[in-house]
Amino acid sequence: MTQNIISLELSDGQITIALEALTELEGALAGLISLEAEDRRRLTKMGQKSEVFCRQALSVLAQNPQIVPPSLPLAEAQSDLRALDRLRPVLDRLQRLAERGADTEIALGSDVMDVALEGYGLLKVSGKNQGLDGLRKELSSRFSRTTRKAETATAG
Repeated sequence: MTQNIISLELSDGQITIALEALTELEGALAGLISLEAEDRRRLTKMGQKSEVFCRQALSVLAQNPQIVPPSLPLAEAQSDLRALDRLRPVLDRLQRLAERGADTEIALGSDVMDVALEGYGLLKVSGKNQGLDGLRKELSSRFSRTTRKAETATAG
């Protein structure tokens, strides 16, 4: 029996609305940055345990301004923390939407693949008598395997 995990119809209007909403969202969050992989790796990360420490440290420093040298950007760190608190709910919703999108993409692809495989099986069984052997062979290229030795020989 063929699977049908999802049936989804997206109209041109829905796609247009979604793309416009994404454009608006990108505009609203224009201050977001993109880091290079090496920069991302090099940065000190604030995990859940570290966040408690950071919040407490900033609070203690704010309550004791006499110990804060002018070179320590406390106000900037407080501003960053407020921005982080405001951004997180947005990112949480975006992540949930992206996960649903990825799951939908997998389900749609799986439904298509399931029918295609079942149809290919029908071609193998019934296609010979219907003049479809050439098409079946063309489709069979998806399943062809090349060995490493063959790949190396053709590359050399």
